[in-house]
Amino acid sequence: MIGVAILGSTGSIGRQTLDVVRQYRDNFRVCALVCGTDAVSLIKQAREFRPEFVGISDCTKGNELAEIGYKCDVFAGEEAQEIAASLPSVDIVVASVVGLNGLKGVIAAINAGKRVALANKETLVACGKYVTELAAKKRVEILPVDSEHSAIFQCLGGGKKEDLKRLVLTASGGPFRSAKTREELSAVTPEQAVRHPNWSMGKKISVDSATMMNKGLEIIEARWLFGTENIDYIIQPESIIHSMVEFNDGTVVAQIAPTDMTLPIQFALTYPNRVASRYGNYPFDKSITFIEPNEELFPMPKLAKVAMREGGTAPAILNAANEAAVALFLSGKICFTDIMSIVAHILDTEKATSYDDYREIIELHKRVYGEVIRDYTKLSEIR
Repeated sequence: MIGVAILGSTGSIGRQTLDVVRQYRDNFRVCALVCGTDAVSLIKQAREFRPEFVGISDCTKGNELAEIGYKCDVFAGEEAQEIAASLPSVDIVVASVVGLNGLKGVIAAINAGKRVALANKETLVACGKYVTELAAKKRVEILPVDSEHSAIFQCLGGGKKEDLKRLVLTASGGPFRSAKTREELSAVTPEQAVRHPNWSMGKKISVDSATMMNKGLEIIEARWLFGTENIDYIIQPESIIHSMVEFNDGTVVAQIAPTDMTLPIQFALTYPNRVASRYGNYPFDKSITFIEPNEELFPMPKLAKVAMREGGTAPAILNAANEAAVALFLSGKICFTDIMSIVAHILDTEKATSYDDYREIIELHKRVYGEVIRDYTKLSEIR
């Protein structure tokens, strides 16, 4: 059986990973569960799957884990991810913690020689050079869990890397793809922004999808996963095609699958094998539409490409500013369009440098995030 550690087990990807495990209990054994603050859900999961290690990053919640009801190792504190990722019984680490908080867990998994199923895009966005070089040094596979990157990974099996022309990510366009003006977007509420038309996701990634920053982060992530900066994107509102690969002979290979995150999770857990899912034959009952992005109204992917090409700490700056701005929006302190204005301003004014160690990225993230939270009133006035 394959030993699985799930970092971020109470979040959307973590819960869906456990759905996959339930479906294939003879294939997988849950060795470790870690979450950030949701002790109630964590205890419920632990009682069902009975992992040997249960961790929570919030050190104030440690006493609550005494209610688990069976003998296991319990830990409360920031190091919970790193401990879980390094357990000898673990074969694969599902990294699904939201934001840069997931970076240390991924690095611990790589250092321990564990295969990584990566759902935390911020790790490669902010620290891609360091993480991919470490993985190569340790000979560790990083398998993408994002549906778009899983699609590209599968499409690349149809050709040689040297024949690659470009990668084409698809985007649903989010809930506001039909918006025409910035004034329309400025009135968007958090409740509206988190209602994605096609996917069931957490709040942060839903807002990122609404601003199109999610596609920008995915572009940077794809650069590190697949070793190319020739990356475009197209709006595909039905979310039928998850991504495409174009080769230099003009051939385009596309991946089609239901809008269900358990499928790329299952693929990452079972790779290189494929295990039959609960889905029957694909119905082919919907039309496929392509729409050119409106980068005047939704500039985030363009900003992400600027940061990607600048390199160094620029993507980390972009990511930190976005994480802070999304948090401010969800708490009702800024309006929807302020997210884009703040990120653009911080990327333009914060000087990017080179870096040698992931700890530099963590400190940079804390500083930029803190400055945005502190100065949001002034920053939200910038247009």
